[in-house]
Amino acid sequence: MKKNPLRFPTSAVPSTSTASPLTRRELLASASTGFGWLAFSGLAQAAGKPQFPARAKNVIFCFMDGGPSHVDTFDPKPMLAKHEGEKIGESAVSTRSQSNANRVWLGSPWEFRRRGQSGLWVSDLFPHLAGVADKLCVVRSMVGQLPLHGQQNLLLHTGRILGQAPSLGAWVSYGLGSENANLPGYVVLNNDWVPNGGLENFGSSYLPASHQATMIRAKGVPVDNIQPSDPAVLQRRKLALLAEQDSAFAARVSDANPIEGAIANYETAYRMQAEVPSVADIGGEPEHIRQLYGLGSEDEHQRFYATQALRARRLVEAGVRFVEITCPSFDGNNSPWDQHGQLKTNHEKNARITDRSVAALIIDLEQRGLLDETIVIWAGEMGRTPHTPRVKEGCGRDHHVNGYSIFLAGGGFKGGTAYGETDEFGNSVVENAVDIHDVHATVLHQLGIDHETLTFRHGGRDHRLTDVHGRVVRDWLV
Repeated sequence: MKKNPLRFPTSAVPSTSTASPLTRRELLASASTGFGWLAFSGLAQAAGKPQFPARAKNVIFCFMDGGPSHVDTFDPKPMLAKHEGEKIGESAVSTRSQSNANRVWLGSPWEFRRRGQSGLWVSDLFPHLAGVADKLCVVRSMVGQLPLHGQQNLLLHTGRILGQAPSLGAWVSYGLGSENANLPGYVVLNNDWVPNGGLENFGSSYLPASHQATMIRAKGVPVDNIQPSDPAVLQRRKLALLAEQDSAFAARVSDANPIEGAIANYETAYRMQAEVPSVADIGGEPEHIRQLYGLGSEDEHQRFYATQALRARRLVEAGVRFVEITCPSFDGNNSPWDQHGQLKTNHEKNARITDRSVAALIIDLEQRGLLDETIVIWAGEMGRTPHTPRVKEGCGRDHHVNGYSIFLAGGGFKGGTAYGETDEFGNSVVENAVDIHDVHATVLHQLGIDHETLTFRHGGRDHRLTDVHGRVVRDWLV
């Protein structure tokens, strides 16, 4: 009997007494739900489990794109107000910030207060984060490389100012594998624009393509084509044919990893159709949780951000390893927190959009017993100058990488603490300087991964997230 080469796998259709023997295509498609699943299994095995007991299992990265001002948020500098309008002088000029000797100091328009039992300094810009101050490990001594958005974004995400390397999220997905085979290991909850530095911020580069970020948008349908257009039987037949064609092609090329990654992605996408809509749907959340995050806000940007923050909790609860939330762009801003002018107006708008929801995320995770095993990172790619060309109505701050602040919470990080110091004007780090490689190394450590041994062979050598840099900063840890 001539076999039908398009016969659908017997594992997906009702069996009958007249079924003919399997064709090669049917065998591949039916083996553990398909050749794509075999490829996925191989890729998953390439990734490891924690190398030592892990304190955390998941990461949520709240990316404050554009550079929030450290001297207006977590690093109080009374000397700025005292000397406002005075020239900074040659000794304060740096090639790693927008500065010259004729610029003048600019005080903060917000008051700083000690918060919580710890007495951590947080400005009035963040009234909700002030309420969870005892959960925050603030790092005040971050140092960057270049005062340029694209390069610093790539450095923050990939550890390289030129990109061309996997992002932190991709490394975490590769290093730990997936807790939920129906969901990707790395998700970006995007707010309808791509930050400076492009999609490389979220890419897998030379790691298998199955570890790159899956985008879920705030507006409209969360993921394109998530609802299948074909009946399940027809869709599985198409996947079986595609898997066989791709596997045949993979056998003819020198590096089959990208092709195997694509096959795995097809299978992941197939399984996502059942789970993503339910995880992304926040309609069933109780009203008090919706209010906690700010979903009832009149500001549509705040509603978008609140939606994504709540989805972040739902995703880690469902087993996604790494979730990133981007900020909404408004008024055509190049980067949301990039206030060269109108500092007070626009930093307050950014704070109104994000402050409540980030604090709610920390509270919600703790209430559900998830904060101890989830690392929350709050960071922009740089800080802002403590000086300005001249003090005037609507003035702002420029790019600054000589010293800026981020915070981490949960996952074994020491709450209610501030690490490192900038000088009395917030112009440069004077104590315990750290860089993004140290952050990456410490986050991986809390996930049970040694940043020096998590490597991938590419271009003739072993690569790692931190390259030849990075150290675990144990003073941040409980």
